[in-house]
Amino acid sequence: MKKSILLFAMIVVGALLSACSQGATAPKEKSEKLQVVTTYSIVYDIVKNVGGDLVDVHSLAPIGSDPHQYDPLPEDVVLTTDADVVFYNGLNLEEGNAWFTKLMETAGKSGDDAPVFRVSENVKPMLLNSKEHKGEEDPHAWLDVRNGIAYVENVRKSLKKIDPDNADRYDENADAYITELEILHKEIVDKMHKIPEERRILVTSEGAFKYFSDAYDFRAAYIWEINSHHEGTPEQLTNIISTINEEKVQALFLESSVDPRSMEMVSRETNVPIKGEIFTDSLGKLGSEGDTYITMLKWNADMIYNGLIE
Repeated sequence: MKKSILLFAMIVVGALLSACSQGATAPKEKSEKLQVVTTYSIVYDIVKNVGGDLVDVHSLAPIGSDPHQYDPLPEDVVLTTDADVVFYNGLNLEEGNAWFTKLMETAGKSGDDAPVFRVSENVKPMLLNSKEHKGEEDPHAWLDVRNGIAYVENVRKSLKKIDPDNADRYDENADAYITELEILHKEIVDKMHKIPEERRILVTSEGAFKYFSDAYDFRAAYIWEINSHHEGTPEQLTNIISTINEEKVQALFLESSVDPRSMEMVSRETNVPIKGEIFTDSLGKLGSEGDTYITMLKWNADMIYNGLIE
């Protein structure tokens, strides 16, 4: 804990020195666009769709990284301090090492009236069951498209509050985006129901697919329940191997933002193949498959369907 606090203090000092240095040489010109900071790439893309050309958006956790345990950089402190609005997921996602709370305090955005908004507001949380995290909220609500629609509504409401002069444009963007998401939800429901019920068990490294499984009639199984410092322990590996053998699981899936070694070991021990890489905590890299919220959900549905229908 002392090491974490010291590291964060060093980041803060570096950020302030950098900001002072920049201010002494070239005064910042305020953009006409709303300056927005989001905690990770999925919320980044949702805000981009609702805000359109009215917003400049920066994601703290880069694509491919784990927002559970992110360590803010000096430039993150500067950008967050200067931001007009900050969006975060909540539901226990950004609480790792309390990095988000520390960042908001350092950036002067920790008060009740601060322009900091939780996009998962009014989403019914599912709870974790593992002994280290029992009773905590599962953050991965966005993997149920209906919750993604709730995120859009919350972003719409917040942007209109911060920038009421452009309320009509935020409404127009949000309505069009929600229509796309409603169509996508129906497509995923139809596709998943083509998989025989006895095969609808989804085995991943992290237990991120509870919301998905509840929405699309699956059973979720996993090595560890949430990304933390307790991943791939002998007990966890033994439990998932037993589940795979008992349930006669046909396919395993690897997430793009986790270390593959634990799942590769499970595959070797059970002789069950890893049938695809799917997205959980991050979009794909720009220009690749899954580089938007909608395309990542489509990719996941296709990978799961193809892996389990064979």
